[in-house]
Amino acid sequence: MTTALSCRNYINGEWLSALGGATLESRNPADKNEVVAIFPRSLADDVNQAVAAARQAYRSWRKVPAPARAEYIFRVGEILLQHKEELAQLISREMGKPLTEARGDVQEGIDCAFYSAGEGRRLFGQTTPSEMPNKFAMTVRMPIGVCALITPWNFPVAIPCWKAMPALVCGNTVILKPAEDTPACATKLVEIFAAAGLPPGVINLVHGVGEEAGKALVEHPDVDLVSFTGSSETGAFVGATCGRTHKRVCLEMGGKNAQVVMEDADLELALDGAVWGAFGTAGQRCTATSRLILHRDIKEKFTAMLYERTSKLRLGAGTDPDIDIGPLINESQLQRVSKYLDIAREEGAKILIGGEIASEGQLKNGNFFKPTILDNVTPEMRVAREEIFGPVVALIEVSSFEDAIAVLNDTNYGLSSSVYTRDINRAFTAMRDIEAGITYINGPTIGAEVHLPFGGVKQTGNGHREAGTTALDVFTEWKSVYVDFSGSLQRAQIDNHS
Repeated sequence: MTTALSCRNYINGEWLSALGGATLESRNPADKNEVVAIFPRSLADDVNQAVAAARQAYRSWRKVPAPARAEYIFRVGEILLQHKEELAQLISREMGKPLTEARGDVQEGIDCAFYSAGEGRRLFGQTTPSEMPNKFAMTVRMPIGVCALITPWNFPVAIPCWKAMPALVCGNTVILKPAEDTPACATKLVEIFAAAGLPPGVINLVHGVGEEAGKALVEHPDVDLVSFTGSSETGAFVGATCGRTHKRVCLEMGGKNAQVVMEDADLELALDGAVWGAFGTAGQRCTATSRLILHRDIKEKFTAMLYERTSKLRLGAGTDPDIDIGPLINESQLQRVSKYLDIAREEGAKILIGGEIASEGQLKNGNFFKPTILDNVTPEMRVAREEIFGPVVALIEVSSFEDAIAVLNDTNYGLSSSVYTRDINRAFTAMRDIEAGITYINGPTIGAEVHLPFGGVKQTGNGHREAGTTALDVFTEWKSVYVDFSGSLQRAQIDNHS
């Protein structure tokens, strides 16, 4: 058995234990007997240290020219490339996703590094004519300050990169608080940032429990911005706290994403999308396909195709190259998914396949749940409305394209969406009428690219977007600058024509 990694906080360029000395364990979700890492249980005093370091470093970091700041991030990308396989293996052990997906997780961090580095030379403002003579007007981007980045366990490299890289290029300093399920991944990632030569205090890492370290970060008066990805319940607390304390806040929360399959769709292509969207990462994605909205003319045939494909999916440890679906992240999540299957039965849904914890053979030591198809689901059922975050997909039958769009929109969330059709008019209607931040035509609900905005509407978030140039709007403030070279007082918004 592999020796457990010893993780520490990273504050002001030093690797430190928690001041109180307490530690926690991270275990392999495919084999709960294996301790992957031991990490600090940080409390408010540790957070205070990290915030003070970030505040001090911000004074000089914000004055480093943006292209020079970006060079550090480019080096992070180069080092990530060198350690891609090492990080992917660690992700599979600590988080559980298959190696092919874990490599994609790291590659997304690499892509984000190179993309963000380019933005160091494109932090553009605007010049605009003044209404007055001999006066110049322009806008410039200014950094926010100290940013708390609170990240989930399902993409333990990609999501911290999505947040930290643009934040640093924009001139902010950051404190990363990763999920307590993936401390080793976060530690390795911050080691790479440190190896790129970032000055002390520019990036800091604080491990711990959300209710302790995370809460202390959100409430800290010297934190200027909180970027949070996680559950809607926690996001509501973060948003309320930041609103009360006047912090900038970016929230990325839940989804109840749907894939529509119309009667004219390429069913084999739609099947590939449905299986990948529903069961990739064991359904533990905010963009996972948790609803399949099927036209009645193809419902029976497509359901049979989905059943056959699902029955062949193999469960196992993510480090096993022959498996399709890894474990759920922890026992709590396993019981949550199991509870939703009880709810499905009570509501009258039919379980076509799966619907139970997998415990045969080597699976008995892990958090495995069988890939599950629910039939006879109606839009008002809880399993059609609430985020389950597991390998469970609900089938909903509709009789028309208009009904499909109405059912897709009938949710409190609005992150990702997908429509399979050969009809160009339907495709463009879907792009216009679907209430979601992301819409795919003839593609699955998962698969974001780093140069496009990522985020959703309704209760999925608070209107901000990650990735792409829109990330710059999260991590910068606009400043309007006027230069009057007339040599006399010119008063704006004064009626000079009377």
